[in-house]
Amino acid sequence: MGLTRVRAVFFDLDNTLIDTAGASRRGMSEVIKLLQSKYHYKEEAEIICDKVQVKLSKESFHPYNMCITDLRTSHWEEAIRETKGGKDNRRLAEECYFLWKSTRLQHMTLAEDVKAMLTELRKEVRLLLLTNGDRQTQREKIEACACQSYFDAIVVGGEQKEEKPAPSIFYHCCDLLGVQPGDCVMVGDTLETDIQGGLNAGLKATVWINKSGNMPLTSPIPHYIVSSVLELPALLQNIDCKVSLSI
Repeated sequence: MGLTRVRAVFFDLDNTLIDTAGASRRGMSEVIKLLQSKYHYKEEAEIICDKVQVKLSKESFHPYNMCITDLRTSHWEEAIRETKGGKDNRRLAEECYFLWKSTRLQHMTLAEDVKAMLTELRKEVRLLLLTNGDRQTQREKIEACACQSYFDAIVVGGEQKEEKPAPSIFYHCCDLLGVQPGDCVMVGDTLETDIQGGLNAGLKATVWINKSGNMPLTSPIPHYIVSSVLELPALLQNIDCKVSLSI
C-alpha cells in the first residue's frame, strides 16, 4: 500500500453519503398515493412503481440518445401501458415522474454526523466527490444535499470521457487535487465501480461500505470493509499508523 500517508479521499455520493435508495422509495410511495387517490388505481399502482424500479436499475448511462427527463418519463409511460393497457398517457407519466423526482430530491440530505465527519476530515486530507451518472441528475442531487462546500473538488462521471471504474477518471481526480494515486483512498458502496475503479487506478486503498453485511463472493476484493461511512476516520488513522510503523 505504499509508504506515504493518505493525502486525499474520494467519496462516492449515492448510498455512500446520501440515502438515495431510501429517498427513491419515499418518491415511489408518494406516486402510489397519487395513483390510488386521484386516479383510483388499486394494486396496479404498486405494480407500475415496481416496473419503473426495474427500468431504472437497467438504465444504461452511455451514450445519451435523449435527455434524462424524456428517458425517465418514458419509463413511467411504458410501465403504465404495460400494466393498464390502452394508449400511452404521457401527461400521467410526467405527473408521476416529477412527483417521484421532487420527493426523492427533498429526501436527499447529508446527515449532520456525515457533515461533521467531512468537516473534520478536511482539516487533515483533501476531499473529492466522485459520482457516476447523468450530468443533470447528479448535479441536481449535489444541489439538493448542499454538499459542495465540504469538498475540494466534485467530479461527475457523465461530464467526463469515462466513468468509474475506468482509471482515467481517477487520474483526472488526482490531477485536480495535485496528488498521486498512491496518496488516495476511494470510499463507496459499489464493488463494480468504486472498488474495481480504485483498484484499476492503483489507489492506496479502497473502502467498501457494506450495509447489508453480506460478504462479496467474487472479485473485486476491497482493502477494507465498513458498515457505515462514519467508520472512516478511525480507519484512516489505522492506515496512517501502518505507514508510520512500516517506515
